[in-house]
Amino acid sequence: MTTLHPTVERAQGLIELERYDQAKALLGQHLADDPGDVRAWVKVGYCHLNTQRPEQALEAADQALELAPEDYGALILRAEALIRVPSRSWREAEPVLREAVRIDPHHWYGYAMLADAVTRMSVVRYAQATGARKIEHHEFEHVSREAADLVSVALRLGPEEVYAHEVAERIAGFSGHSKVVDQLERAILRIDPTHSQALAAQTRKAADAPGVKAGRAADLYAGGLAAAPDSEAMQRGLDQATYRMLRGVRWLALLCLGLAGAMTDLFAVEGEVQRELPLSLGQRLWYLVPMTAIWIVGALLRYRRRRTGVRLNVQSLMRRGRWARLVVVQAAWSMLCALLIAQVPWTERLLPQVLFWAGLTPTFATIWFDRKKAC
Repeated sequence: MTTLHPTVERAQGLIELERYDQAKALLGQHLADDPGDVRAWVKVGYCHLNTQRPEQALEAADQALELAPEDYGALILRAEALIRVPSRSWREAEPVLREAVRIDPHHWYGYAMLADAVTRMSVVRYAQATGARKIEHHEFEHVSREAADLVSVALRLGPEEVYAHEVAERIAGFSGHSKVVDQLERAILRIDPTHSQALAAQTRKAADAPGVKAGRAADLYAGGLAAAPDSEAMQRGLDQATYRMLRGVRWLALLCLGLAGAMTDLFAVEGEVQRELPLSLGQRLWYLVPMTAIWIVGALLRYRRRRTGVRLNVQSLMRRGRWARLVVVQAAWSMLCALLIAQVPWTERLLPQVLFWAGLTPTFATIWFDRKKAC
């Protein structure tokens, strides 16, 4: 193992603390005195790479490779810089990575990155050769055979490395091996419980499973967001699940509206005598009992059982989403019509019937239409 110069060791400590500019300045002073230190050039390259300056990182890698053409770290740095420079590509990185694997055949990262490069370039070459715009699963499995072999070596050498599992999961996904993808996602979460993509995929699968209701789905997404708060995919999933919960509120309102119509016998049924109007005060107040029970059991208790993140997202979604606001307004309008029908001592049925259809029609007309709408 090559012994690092003390200055390079201090710079490595600064890099680990993400103090890249200080590390680069320290390394610059060291290289002014010792321009032949390969490790220092590699560290400078990573300082540039981590501050979104891949062109300068590529120059640093080239300086290191001039001094040591078979240095594994310099080759990996060059490959990483090549894939980030806009004018370069994985095509140029692939031969560099093959050289890195040849020089150090016992390091997992070279195999994982080479498998990534081979996967991408195999697809490009296949598409160019066949003119295909879409590659079927069985075709990709044949195309990615070399990449699959490479990533299996990476997993053997680095069984606890997330990147190796990510590449393997991507290859399995393109090949259509859903069970293997699921196993790899679970392995990734075992290594890194906050991994955004794997967590989002596993949460989505659990939320979309048959029989999972909107409230439970919202709880799952809220739990996932607690572990990975920056995941846009899980935030979208939480918004959709919350929107489904709000859509369910309209059915409660329509049930109350139907109950109000039944209580006042708004529509004549053949063979039955409609009750006389106006209804007594006791009958009108009695309507409030089942209505309250419907809302307590159907909405309030269900809402209170949800995670705090779900309850907060209900309020947030109503501020952000016009369809979410529309759903709540429709439910409120239907409930207003129901209360007017049930609580006003009507002497004729014409106006309550108008209220009934006014509460039912606009809500029921959109209840199927807005199912696919963005919340």
